[in-house]
Amino acid sequence: MFDTIPTVPTADEILDRSFRRAAKKMRDKKNKDRANEEFVMAVTQAVHDKLVSIIQSFPEFDTLPPFYRDLVDILYGIEEMRKAFGGVGWAAKHTRDIGKDLARSMRRSPENLALRKQAVARIASIVHQIDKDLRFLNDARNVLRKLPVVSPDEFTIVVAGYPNVGKSSFIRLVSTATPQVASYPFTTKGVIVGHRELTWRERVQFIDTPGILDAGNYRERNKIERQALNALIYVADVILFIIDPSEHCGYDLPTQQLLLEEVRSFAHVPVIVCANKSDLAHYPGVLNMSTVTGEGVSEALEAALRERGPTPTPKQEYILPENQE
Repeated sequence: MFDTIPTVPTADEILDRSFRRAAKKMRDKKNKDRANEEFVMAVTQAVHDKLVSIIQSFPEFDTLPPFYRDLVDILYGIEEMRKAFGGVGWAAKHTRDIGKDLARSMRRSPENLALRKQAVARIASIVHQIDKDLRFLNDARNVLRKLPVVSPDEFTIVVAGYPNVGKSSFIRLVSTATPQVASYPFTTKGVIVGHRELTWRERVQFIDTPGILDAGNYRERNKIERQALNALIYVADVILFIIDPSEHCGYDLPTQQLLLEEVRSFAHVPVIVCANKSDLAHYPGVLNMSTVTGEGVSEALEAALRERGPTPTPKQEYILPENQE
């Protein structure tokens, strides 16, 4: 969907390519007066077509699945994206109108060269006014085109919990994903997708969310936390919530329990609670595991897989961001 979006050029790049293309056409003309007019028309057409193609290379936001639409809004803001497209569309229209008007004027004027210079200056001014929009869209393109796809037909396990409780370590042990794992909070900067082959024709997906904090009434969630919530809401078939009873993650158990209750309040799928770091502390009443020793990891995986029904829940195709360093 997004891997085919081409690089969005800067204003100078658009103008440079358009001028060079027009100059090549001009060299082939014997009638210099006519050549000046055609130069302006060629620049006008090249700039207009490139700006229109930039808009058309992006998908329509209203047709996107809910998860992806929300993700775009989180990462860049849908309204900000629309404003940027509006700026590019404005420049395309005004370039076409000004170029055509001045080209027509050249047919009746002895000052063809002066009018050509005027046309070039005005078109360049218009395109330079949207340079920040072009750069913004290219930044968005560079992220969106790298988003891996989550299959709508595969059972999906979302792993959630506070930062540094062992989510990335668990994903690394049970799937093909290789998230960065380190002993500091917010190691995971985006949602990571991993897979595990169950049979020759069945595969399960794992989604490693960033650490999400219990915002409560104290603060607004940041972008990383909101990405995690989106994954929980839209793509999970089951949520594996990991807590750290040793509290080495930096959050005490009552605080972790508050986040667990919050997740349960909006989850529309089963929530399985698993305590990690059993080599340091044991938590009664739930599954216990250690991603350091491997103890209990397979049992936690099996508990999540037992939630698979005989018929997979139909889902739309959602796209998730790779790990961003």
